[in-house]
Amino acid sequence: MIIAILVLIIACAIFWLVFFKLRLLRLTPGWGIIFGFFVLHLLLVFVIGLRFMTPNSSNATVVQHTIQLVPRLPEPTLVTAVLVEEGVPVKKGQPLFQFDRRPYEYKVTQIEAQLAEAKQNVQVLKVDVEAATYKATRASVQLAYDKYQQRTFDKLARDGVAREEDIEKWATTVNAAQAVHDEALVELERARLKYGSQIGGVNTTVASLEAQLQQAQYYLDNTTLVAPADGRIINLQVRAGMVSGTFRVGGIAAFIADADRYLLATYFQENLKYVKPGQPVEVALDLYPGQIFAGKVDSIWRGNGMGQYLPSDDLPKFHQPDPRLGQSQYAVKIILDDPDQSKFPIGAQGAAAIYTTGEYGAWAALRKISIRAHSWFNWLYPINM
Repeated sequence: MIIAILVLIIACAIFWLVFFKLRLLRLTPGWGIIFGFFVLHLLLVFVIGLRFMTPNSSNATVVQHTIQLVPRLPEPTLVTAVLVEEGVPVKKGQPLFQFDRRPYEYKVTQIEAQLAEAKQNVQVLKVDVEAATYKATRASVQLAYDKYQQRTFDKLARDGVAREEDIEKWATTVNAAQAVHDEALVELERARLKYGSQIGGVNTTVASLEAQLQQAQYYLDNTTLVAPADGRIINLQVRAGMVSGTFRVGGIAAFIADADRYLLATYFQENLKYVKPGQPVEVALDLYPGQIFAGKVDSIWRGNGMGQYLPSDDLPKFHQPDPRLGQSQYAVKIILDDPDQSKFPIGAQGAAAIYTTGEYGAWAALRKISIRAHSWFNWLYPINM
C-alpha cells in the first residue's frame, strides 16, 4: 500500500512539473485521459487491499439463543398464575408459569392406590401358589390311594372274590382322581406363572403401575414451568385463566437466554480468503452511534442454503443467475470482548470489520477511518426528526 501511495504521489508530481510548472508539454484531452486511466488503475490497489485485508460487512446482527417454552403436559391445562414479569431477568430454575395441579394430583393419588393394591395382590398370588401346592399334593395322595384300591380289587377279582361292579367302580374312581390331579397341577402351574411374572425382579403389574406413577408425577412436577437458563421473556402475552396445550406443538412464550450471545456478520465469499479464527474485529452498532466495540473472529460458517437440495422426485432445474441479484454470502461468527454482554441485545445491527493482518498497518488505518465514519454517521442517518 505504501508503494502505491508513493507511486501516486510521484506520478502527480511529474504530471504537475511537466504540464504546469515547466510546461514541457501542452495538456491535451489525450494526456488527461491517459493520466486519469493510470490513476484509476492505481486506486484499484486500495479497493482490493481494503476488501481482502480488512473485509467489512454492513450486515452484522447480534444473535442470542431463544428457547420455545412449551408446556410438557398431556392435555389442555388452565394457567393459574404468571410468576414472571416481562423483560425482568430470571435465573435458571426460577418458576415462570403455574398450571392447574388438581387433575394431575388426582391422577397421582389414583395410581398410588392402584399400586398399593397391586403390591397386596402379589402377596395374594404367593398364597395362591401355596394353596395350589396343597391342593395338588392332596390330589396326588387321593390318586395314589384310589390306584391302590383298584389294584386290590383287581387281585380279588382274579381270586374270584370281588364283584365285577366293584372293579368297574374303582376304575372310574381312579379316572376321576387322575382328572382332579391333573387339574390341580394345571392350577398350580398357573398360580406359579402369575406369581413369577416379573421384570427386573419386580412383579409386572407392580412395575407397570410404578412407571405410570412416575409419569403422572412427572406431569405433576411440570405444572410449574421453570426457566431453562438465565435470561428473560419479552412480549409476554400469557395471562392467568387461559388454557394452554390445545396444540401441544406450540409454545406459549419465547425465552431469551443470556449466555453464549454472539455477532453474526455476512461477507461476500471472495472477501474471506484471508480470514481466520482469532483475528481482531471492530464493530459499530447502530444502537450506539459514535462507539466502536472490539471482538474476535470465532468461526466461519462455510455454507448457505444455495447449496442445499431437498429430497424430491423433481429433477433440479438450472438457470443462469440474475446478475442484478447479490451473490450468496457466508456468515462469520464474532465474539465481542466487552465484559458487559447485556449491552448487546438480540437483533442489534451494525457493521463489522475484520483485520486479517492485525489492527496496525496502512490497510487497518484506512478501515478504522471507514468504520468510525460509519459509526459517527449514525448520529445523522437515517434522518427521522
